Amino acid sequence: MPQLPLIVLGTRNVKKGLELAELLAPLGIRFATLADFPDAIEVAETGDTFGDNARLKAAEQARHLGQWVLGEDSGLSVDALGGRPGVYSARFAGENATDEANNDRLLAELADVPLEKRTAFYTCHMTLADPHGNVVLEAEDYCRGRIRFERAGSGGFGYDPLFEIVEYHRTFGELSPAVKSCLSHRARALRQFAANLATLIESGAFTQSPAHDRIK
Repeated sequence: MPQLPLIVLGTRNVKKGLELAELLAPLGIRFATLADFPDAIEVAETGDTFGDNARLKAAEQARHLGQWVLGEDSGLSVDALGGRPGVYSARFAGENATDEANNDRLLAELADVPLEKRTAFYTCHMTLADPHGNVVLEAEDYCRGRIRFERAGSGGFGYDPLFEIVEYHRTFGELSPAVKSCLSHRARALRQFAANLATLIESGAFTQSPAHDRIK
């Protein structure tokens, strides 16, 4: 099998980057994050869907850096809120909102919603773009659960302390990283992504220009 080149994880979210890196580790690939590239650009998430935003983050950053870039967009959709916060999950409580502020707003909007109507799901869309900005792989998957009335657990990030996996009676904030790595929307999308990546590698199409391989 050809030597695997570098993939840049197109995120500045430290916790998300660590989670992606852990999920990618079994593939044996080399990876970096945008923190390794001081000249990385800010890509505006102007898409209407998670797929739109993932493609923007992958393609625009890949063209700018001359690297293979994995763009990922994910978020929470709550049925009782008509699918909100959706693509606005990270800024539900406003631009530059903290996880705490977003969770507070979610709890406030669901204050009068009974447990049986607090169903929700996480979505994760992954897009891989080549160093020219061409989209070559995509994967999307989901994880269903419901929103608790109060936070539980200190693990994960985002809405994890409120998002309960009903079958486990635990939130993502309470479940161990090992369990979450099997159940999460990100893990499920990555399983699709990994299978397609292996096919791409075997085809010989996944190559790296030595001039652009700046992380050793």
